[in-house]
Amino acid sequence: MRILFDQATPVPLRKYLSGHLVRTAAQQGWDQRQNGDLLEAAEAAGFDLLITTDQNMRYQQNLSGRRIALVILGKGNWPLIKPHAERVVMAVNQAHPGSFEEVEIPFLQEAESGQP
Repeated sequence: MRILFDQATPVPLRKYLSGHLVRTAAQQGWDQRQNGDLLEAAEAAGFDLLITTDQNMRYQQNLSGRRIALVILGKGNWPLIKPHAERVVMAVNQAHPGSFEEVEIPFLQEAESGQP
């Protein structure tokens, strides 16, 4: 699967996605592109999935009929995401064209206490 990381997606997540080709928006020269424009460019370039921290994107973009899927991370901070990396991997592996999945990432103290 070809995966694109939006500009705020933590790059260390890449190592958990072995077996997938992962590129960043910056590597593609797309770090200034926003939402719909980024989705269109990614889809045209053959990416299967966009991982983003922009929680508004699912409300702003209609994915029906698209070939690209969307995984939205609840936070963009790597220390918060790292303990939940396997959940992100599961969301990636379940993705299919036109789908979106949101992976909630609790704040560190919430994760430690077990409270939402």
